Amino acid sequence: MTESRRELVNLPSWLRPSIGRASQISRVQKIIKQRGIHTICEEGRCPNRAECYSQGVATFLLMGDICTRSCAFCQVEKGKPPRLLDENEPARVAEAVTLLGLKYVVLTSVARDDLPDGGAFWFVRVMEAIREKNPDTLIEVLTPDFARGKNWQQQQWDSVAKIVNANPACFNHNLETVARLQDKVRRGAKYDRSLRLLAIVKQLNPTIPTKSGLMLGLGETKEEIIATMEDLRRVGCNRLTLGQYLRPSLAHLPVQKYWTVAEFEELKHIAYSLGFEHVSSGPLVRSSYHAGEV
Repeated sequence: MTESRRELVNLPSWLRPSIGRASQISRVQKIIKQRGIHTICEEGRCPNRAECYSQGVATFLLMGDICTRSCAFCQVEKGKPPRLLDENEPARVAEAVTLLGLKYVVLTSVARDDLPDGGAFWFVRVMEAIREKNPDTLIEVLTPDFARGKNWQQQQWDSVAKIVNANPACFNHNLETVARLQDKVRRGAKYDRSLRLLAIVKQLNPTIPTKSGLMLGLGETKEEIIATMEDLRRVGCNRLTLGQYLRPSLAHLPVQKYWTVAEFEELKHIAYSLGFEHVSSGPLVRSSYHAGEV
């Protein structure tokens, strides 16, 4: 038996995702494929995509499907993306939102360190297109850190400001893991830079809820998780997601531990005690899982 097959067979019982209705799954995939747009559900092989699709929900991946960073946990293709963005993407995403009847949309993207503002302007353009066709739809953004180059502080501030001025319903940026494991897990990203991004959102507009997420199972300790929660609260982060890391392939980091349902529940209670307003914590929880229910 191959190592990848052995890992699949040995998955704990609580890590078996919902299958979802085939007809609804097919409908969502058809709408997305026909319009040539991407979702992190597919590109990141999210374990919940069947469940979400069966409910008519998808998280849109902007600016292509090639990322300029090579994080050791992520399934999204790495490399050099085309310089020119698809001018029709905003309209096609807006059309898909209409066809799916979405009242709450999550927009994320690959990292685009090749663009002057990291692609912040594109988030705004897609938001405008969605609102033009769907004025009542709320939009959550899940962004990269916008922090590259010698002048990263100013670039990060300016990029975040563009999106904050567009008034998203929630501004999400994931720490992904604890401080000790950042270099190993998030190649090209920094713990303090991510915390700074979340702090900037609150400085610019304290009324916008901020959100972050952690993957568990990469070798972190309970104490480190709690310390990370405390760091997030210090920058005013309101919402938190905690989920189990699942190895996409043998080329990615191996799982060090499968945290139990009971442990996720305990961490959820701790997070609430620290002052988070909403916490989604469970083995199959992901950044945008049931995001609209908040």
